[in-house]
Amino acid sequence: MLALIAGTGVLPDKLVAHLPERPLVCAMEGFQPDTLTPDVTFPLEQLGSFVAELKARGVTDVCLAGAVRRPDINPARIDAQTMPLVPIIQQALVSGDDGALRAVIGILEGAGLRVRAAHEIAPDLLPPLGCLTQAQPTEADLGDANRAVGVLRAMGAADIGQACVVHKGQVLVVEGAFGTAWMLQSLAARPDAGGGILFKGPKPGQDRRADLPAIGPDTVSSAVAAGLSGIVIEKGGVIVLDRPQVIAECDRLGLFLHVHERAV
Repeated sequence: MLALIAGTGVLPDKLVAHLPERPLVCAMEGFQPDTLTPDVTFPLEQLGSFVAELKARGVTDVCLAGAVRRPDINPARIDAQTMPLVPIIQQALVSGDDGALRAVIGILEGAGLRVRAAHEIAPDLLPPLGCLTQAQPTEADLGDANRAVGVLRAMGAADIGQACVVHKGQVLVVEGAFGTAWMLQSLAARPDAGGGILFKGPKPGQDRRADLPAIGPDTVSSAVAAGLSGIVIEKGGVIVLDRPQVIAECDRLGLFLHVHERAV
């Protein structure tokens, strides 16, 4: 039996739509999915009891999908089954995103649950290698993509982001805590905006069972508003939500979408 621990955003809903039958949908308090109604809601202070409930319900596999921020902890709400996990939870709350997710995955696996990636249970969320649109990247664009790979490698070492914009070999902006949309909005506000590529990919060494980056139709609109020429994503590392719509929007707006093999 599969349980989906769903966060905010559209990914949980899209994932459920890809599955042959509805999983047990769970959510942490304060981070319910946008459109799905959870079957189980739990506070982080009762994570141990939640994991025990999954086991009691016959859950064997768990998928994490959607965004979750670090919540404040109320010590008075910590129950007996969660108390042994407190040191792990405390460390996770002060770690980077990847470190926090690894801690959560470790807790789930320690209870005998198999953690599965969203793209493992719905493989068509990951597009094939190559250009998916009518517009095609130039050699310069692909050179910028290789430059971006190196930038993301450095960013990944600091566990700080999964996207950047590069134009003619120059890094214009990198993703931070506020996400890709905010990054592109800040670029669009610059008087010298125009040209370049958005590159997205997972952090080097990232556990790809959770927090895999994603793009959707809104990403296309934001890239156009920022004056970019196209979007490049790493093969096997970025989920494309509503792929037909994304490709149609790119074609309508003259943007290219290229799935890039990490070459450097």
